Amino acid sequence: MEPAVTASSNNLILSELRMQDDNLEIGLNIVTKMEAEDAKKRQDTDITYGIDDNPPWYLCVFMALQHYLTMIGAIVSIPFILTPAICMKDDDPARSHIICTMIFVTGIVTWVQATFGCRLPIVQGGTISFLVPTLAILNLPQWRCPEPAVLDAMTSDNRTELWQTRMRELSGAIAVSAVLQAVIGLFGIVGVILRYVTPLTIVPTVSLVGLSLFENAADSASQHWGIAAGTILMLTAFSQLLREVHVPLLAYKRDVGFSIVWFQLFKLFPVLLTIIIMWGVCALLTLSGNLPVGHPARTDVKLRIIEDSPWFRFPYPGQWGVPTVTAAGVLGMLAGVLACTVESISYYPTTARMCGAPPPPVHAINRGIAIEGIGTILAGLWGSGNGTNTFGENVGAIGVTKIGSRRVIQYAAVLMIIQGLISKFGAAFIIIPQPVVGGMFCIMFGMITAFGLSALQYVDLNSSRNLYIVGFSIFFSLVLSKWMEANPHAIQTGSEVVDSIITVLLSTSILIGGITGCLCDNIIPGTPEERGLIAWQDQMKLEPNKENGDASDTYDYPIGMSVIRRLNIFSYLPFMPTYKQEKWMLCGAKRNL
Repeated sequence: MEPAVTASSNNLILSELRMQDDNLEIGLNIVTKMEAEDAKKRQDTDITYGIDDNPPWYLCVFMALQHYLTMIGAIVSIPFILTPAICMKDDDPARSHIICTMIFVTGIVTWVQATFGCRLPIVQGGTISFLVPTLAILNLPQWRCPEPAVLDAMTSDNRTELWQTRMRELSGAIAVSAVLQAVIGLFGIVGVILRYVTPLTIVPTVSLVGLSLFENAADSASQHWGIAAGTILMLTAFSQLLREVHVPLLAYKRDVGFSIVWFQLFKLFPVLLTIIIMWGVCALLTLSGNLPVGHPARTDVKLRIIEDSPWFRFPYPGQWGVPTVTAAGVLGMLAGVLACTVESISYYPTTARMCGAPPPPVHAINRGIAIEGIGTILAGLWGSGNGTNTFGENVGAIGVTKIGSRRVIQYAAVLMIIQGLISKFGAAFIIIPQPVVGGMFCIMFGMITAFGLSALQYVDLNSSRNLYIVGFSIFFSLVLSKWMEANPHAIQTGSEVVDSIITVLLSTSILIGGITGCLCDNIIPGTPEERGLIAWQDQMKLEPNKENGDASDTYDYPIGMSVIRRLNIFSYLPFMPTYKQEKWMLCGAKRNL
């Protein structure tokens, strides 16, 4: 029996050794595959500096300035629509104060977001999405501006109180409505949102932001169609036709000396170049006398704004008075909050891919939305007249420059805070000739509309079901909001508060379009492929939280992680890096499949 036992034992040992060899080979294959995937990922992204890299300080300063100039065009466009709607005079120096407040708050929220929020290199700032509900609120009978003759007869103090009263109403509505966005992030409701927010919900919601503002673009451009057309043509040439043209610039390096570098000037600064050139054209027309005195295209119409603005001014919460809160204003602003939430969620995975970073885990998504909501609350309390949202322009800048370092955005945030304290800087943007602004609006609002329509790439456009939902949700919301604007007294329930609430809700096109698209897509039968849910789920991949933390520490807090990992209570908080959750919450869109 002993030889048999020995042979059996030897066979067992050999079997175990073979199994260990097989496991070792499998493990090596897995490691090799992972290394190959990482190498392919680095090759595909072709980034110069990744999200956790720290470029030299001088490069950080340059890239920070570039991000600042990328977002400033969108920031300054908002007061051109907001201030006339709140009955402010065109040459009121407070216009520059509003711009500086927006830039100041943008710097604060951007730094917090990049450092402690989602920790992606994204810029948070004012958004056009809040203008649609803002204009709906200001169209209510109690908030409409008096006739021009009445406004002209007002004293300076009465005119100031007139617009500050409206600003306080907007500030309260923005701050209170943003609490919902903060709650969505802090309590981890992103998964629930993704269950119902499909591409056919995003298309009408986002595209209507641009479509609803076409009248504002038309009003500004019609001041001088020649200058507006020149602005459109020039911006198109710079951003589309000349984007690959390199311009020689003189550079100096200490160890090399002076040298010529080729710079993609038109690709990086098309908006800034267009504004400078067309501003110069308006200046020449003004000096030559081709524009009559007082014409909106003249460069000397609003010079008093710069003269009356102080050099330095510190924006502070409640600078226009204590914000007021009404149910109609808060419910109306919720449309802008929800639109911004959906838009930002779609930007996070895109930004991570551009930076060569791992897909953002759910805790980072939750934290990012929460910080964005808190940032909008601060923007409301500070009196910027707007909220905060992820800037798509700056996400695109990362793809162009191949520099996705978080440190660069932190530098940019500091630059924004400093510039927000200089009032004359904001005043300089206010005096941009109106037709130039109108031409910019035609391009910018069109791009916002196109961004919303781009979500159609995920759905089956050969499906009559999908075409019906898209067409009806967009067209009906425009018709209804336009009718409500023309008939502000149409709702008569016997309660002034209820009338105001219903009027604002029905006048907010992005809310009507989003709700219509969401209901139709979730009620009308359709396959997951037809609705675009499978492709959308692949686009919106959220990295699950690992048992021992994420695959990397990219999305961990910069400080305090040892304490957070040691205390088990933090694993139950949806915004903490150690948060654990069930698989069904990782991507709620799976429930639609």
